[in-house]
Amino acid sequence: MAFVITELCRDEKAAVCLDVCPVNCIVLTDTQYVINPDICIDCGACELVCPVEAIYFEDDLPTEYNSATLLALNYFRN
Repeated sequence: MAFVITELCRDEKAAVCLDVCPVNCIVLTDTQYVINPDICIDCGACELVCPVEAIYFEDDLPTEYNSATLLALNYFRN
């Protein structure tokens, strides 16, 4: 997984990230947007345009948002 969308996205549904993602790896769950780690190409375009700064590179993810990684992994589990 390269980029992670945190719960800061829950109240923000501008979806600008969807418009800039070149591989369409971002989808809306029941609560927030998540990034499919198997499709993401690590371009970072989504992180740059997020109006609430909810997207982090995985290595830079603050520990208080670790649950966001699990949310994405569980959502896309086969």
